[in-house]
Amino acid sequence: MAVAGAVALSACLVGYIFTARRIPADASKKRKRSKKLWFMGLVISAWFLVGTLIKQFTGIKSHLAVEFEMFSERVDIFGFSIAKTTLTGAGVLLALILLLLALRIFAIPKFSVENPGYLQTALETAVEFIDNFVKNTTGAFTMKNLPPFMLSIAIYMFGCALSELFGLRAPTSDLTFTFALGLCTFVLLNYYGIRKNGFGGRLKNMGGPMPAMRPVMIPLKAVSDIAVPVSLACRLYGNMLGGLLVMDLLKGVLGGYGSGLPAVAGLWFNLIHPGIQIYIFVMLSLTFINEAMELEEEETKKAKKRA
Repeated sequence: MAVAGAVALSACLVGYIFTARRIPADASKKRKRSKKLWFMGLVISAWFLVGTLIKQFTGIKSHLAVEFEMFSERVDIFGFSIAKTTLTGAGVLLALILLLLALRIFAIPKFSVENPGYLQTALETAVEFIDNFVKNTTGAFTMKNLPPFMLSIAIYMFGCALSELFGLRAPTSDLTFTFALGLCTFVLLNYYGIRKNGFGGRLKNMGGPMPAMRPVMIPLKAVSDIAVPVSLACRLYGNMLGGLLVMDLLKGVLGGYGSGLPAVAGLWFNLIHPGIQIYIFVMLSLTFINEAMELEEEETKKAKKRA
């Protein structure tokens, strides 16, 4: 198999070099397609040869067995049992703090209104996006503190997802970590609900527009609100853990031929997929906060005024 891979690699290399020299820059798409085909063959044959050599000399075989623990492994530090994902999350937080301090000290003082650079434009775009997103979802009442918090949560969650690229279990694939994030949303929805409408208004919101039904609806709504952090935690945990298991299965099935492919798949499961999950988490959190601030009576009054 190694000899066959070496022969195929040599043939594709010769074919690619020969084709590249004979095809001019202004050639037709059909002629350029043959160059791409030779290049694809070169990449595939190189992957096959490397995988065969790794399998031969390391003895790595394909398998479907995946070791999995619902909760993270624990380590003893100064007599305290701490989850590894907690240490990873703390390391990500420390790295982000150092990065933001360096940004504040060395980059932000050089920002210019007349001649903004790429970094300044990117940061301003991110801030403007989260401001508009929060304002469109929850209104102007939360604009003072909520957008910075949501942007910080999003950056932190993304940093935690990147830790998987270094062979660590992402904190967002630990149920205790995602439940802590869900609790933040639970605190915020009650905080903004009481801050905007008062404690009585928050109870009216929970009880609905019919006063006679509020003694029944308030306990039911309380149970529904308590379920918010649980649902957010389980949804995020399940999606992030699914990506972790798929990567482990991919490495196991490929065995020695896993060189390169898990890294390409990791771009999806460690960058794009976490980004989608972070967006959904932030959107759901803002939706729950907005529902906690709304009052049916206020909506009815606004509708009457418009009429």
